[in-house]
Amino acid sequence: MTDTLSAAQARRIALAAQGFSRARPASVSARHIHRVMDRLGVLQIDSVNVFARSHYMPLFSRLGAYEPALFDRVFHSRTTHYVEYMAHEATFIPIEDWPLWRFRMDHFRARWAAPDSWMSTNTRTLRWVQDELRARGPLRPADLRDDAPRERGTWWDWDDVKLALEHLWRTGDVAISGRKGFERTYALAEQVIPDAILSQHVPREDAIRELTRRAARSSGVATQSDLADYHRIRDRAAVSQSIADLVDSGEILAVSVRGWDRGGRPLPSWRHRDAVLPRRIDAAALLTPFDPVVWFRDRALRAFELDYRIEIYVPAEKRRYGYYSLPVLVGDRIVARVDLKADRATSTLQVQSAWWEPQGQPGADAEKIAAELALAAAWQGLAHVSVSRWGTASEALHAALSGRADASVRRHVHAREASG
Repeated sequence: MTDTLSAAQARRIALAAQGFSRARPASVSARHIHRVMDRLGVLQIDSVNVFARSHYMPLFSRLGAYEPALFDRVFHSRTTHYVEYMAHEATFIPIEDWPLWRFRMDHFRARWAAPDSWMSTNTRTLRWVQDELRARGPLRPADLRDDAPRERGTWWDWDDVKLALEHLWRTGDVAISGRKGFERTYALAEQVIPDAILSQHVPREDAIRELTRRAARSSGVATQSDLADYHRIRDRAAVSQSIADLVDSGEILAVSVRGWDRGGRPLPSWRHRDAVLPRRIDAAALLTPFDPVVWFRDRALRAFELDYRIEIYVPAEKRRYGYYSLPVLVGDRIVARVDLKADRATSTLQVQSAWWEPQGQPGADAEKIAAELALAAAWQGLAHVSVSRWGTASEALHAALSGRADASVRRHVHAREASG
């Protein structure tokens, strides 16, 4: 017998699985960060820094303002519990999960085994890089670049050393041992991953089943596509078999979600056995585009009516919502999106555009969004918030911010607003 959930119930289950049913702590410690990582499993890394780098955002969304230096100590120290790998895109993962990704490392190695591949035609560079890391320990690309042997060409304007490090990282021969700013430090895997972990062997089918199980736990309720996308597993037959195994073991349960359909037919969905259905979600949060709540476009549209595309690569005059707009969660709804920029020179958080989503309730939601914007400014050490007039939510947010004692509010003119 298949249980039936309403769309709102499915949203609440999904948000609870992601930690949004918990109250934010009064003071954030490393313990809270580890707890969030236990729920997410992976934390996607991104270099865009117009407001705050994406990997700092999911913790802010769930925990509130915290010291970015705490993030750096937890994730970037040489004794960290975490390491980087391609577990969705580039992500932080628990270091003990390294063996789960051996199947992906082997896939990269096999794909690049062709005689005409970059790795096959640049074996001298690859050996030299590994020898240097073995002899000198963890190094930045700049530490290697000047002495590197020169071979053929470049890729994406990276030199051969950087390219060799990236290939070796994907095949698991090299690991990221830390960062200075946003610059990675590389080392041989055995210099980063403890021997007891590095020596473990997890068969491919077992790894995919375990990752599917974790995706189900982190999603709360999900379709097969949702479960596959969480860790970017492209072998849908393997995911399907994993789902069948997890159903047989009672770990996940078949459900039907009203409104989750395709071509008029319900999409098969599953709920993790430990997933909870809260009576309500009281959260308000700014979400990075790379938050697991919204990173899969199909799921964001199906669950939250959020039709979302990042417009970084869209010409400025053709952008509909802004350069790097952030979805805004209030309760169990995505109610708006805001394009934020941290103007450090003027100590101002600029709301470059603000738009209501179909599930937004302008009268009820503006105050909660204003509170999050004020908190975001304080988190980034900014003294002011300014709001442009571009977007359907801009006037309501300006009015709500103007009424807050904790926000110094200004108006600014955005270039798109001025031209349009």
